[in-house]
Amino acid sequence: MTILTARTLAVIFGILGNVVAIGVFLSPMPTFYRIYKRKSSQGYKSLPYAVALFSAMMLLYYGSLKPDGILIITINSFGCFIEILYLVIFLIYAPKETKSFTLKLILLFNLGVCSLVMLLTTLLSKGSTRITIVGWINAAINLCVFAAPLSVMRQVIRTKSVEFMPISLSIALTFNATMWFFYGFFLKDYFIAGPNILGFVFGVVQIVLYILYKYCSNKLEQDSTQNESYKDLEQVKDVTKENQQLELQTI
Repeated sequence: MTILTARTLAVIFGILGNVVAIGVFLSPMPTFYRIYKRKSSQGYKSLPYAVALFSAMMLLYYGSLKPDGILIITINSFGCFIEILYLVIFLIYAPKETKSFTLKLILLFNLGVCSLVMLLTTLLSKGSTRITIVGWINAAINLCVFAAPLSVMRQVIRTKSVEFMPISLSIALTFNATMWFFYGFFLKDYFIAGPNILGFVFGVVQIVLYILYKYCSNKLEQDSTQNESYKDLEQVKDVTKENQQLELQTI
């Protein structure tokens, strides 16, 4: 019986993580197709895509420092490409003020901060120390990215509606966090594994909220329909009684 080594398991989960993450990166495609078709950014915000590009660039840098970082490099190279494509489409069709804000955002985070981190870590640290510093930076960035759905979950709880929380994306993000947790766990790379614990927890909470409020909204709709039907039935009964009374009076 063949026993899989920790490194082999890490490769398996890393490949699965690449596959799932490609799906996550491609999930905004319908949004940008609509932007392209309508020739308008339609009120969408560029911040999530600039942050996603920033995260992918930093992880790409982290992967390039690690001797076993090829699977981190492959997925984040794709991530950088697709997020740049999204931002280019956004910039083409965004109004002037939004375009200006997006360009400033890109210059500040995706060029300024990334370049500064790379320059300082290169000048001030070497070898494993540099990997550790960049790892901590990436862990902090990923924790912020994984905490982003809190606003959506708050909106779901407040409005009791899951309209703005697509379940397919929540499930994909949960699977993505699971794959990368095990990748980091088997490689003992806790800068990758650690933040994905939070990603998994938030993903599960989103799925639970979706099921809970989807069921509640359906039940409310059914109750409302039943109430309307009951009112209609009562009205029919009242009319029938009135007609019967009229008939008796006529007789």
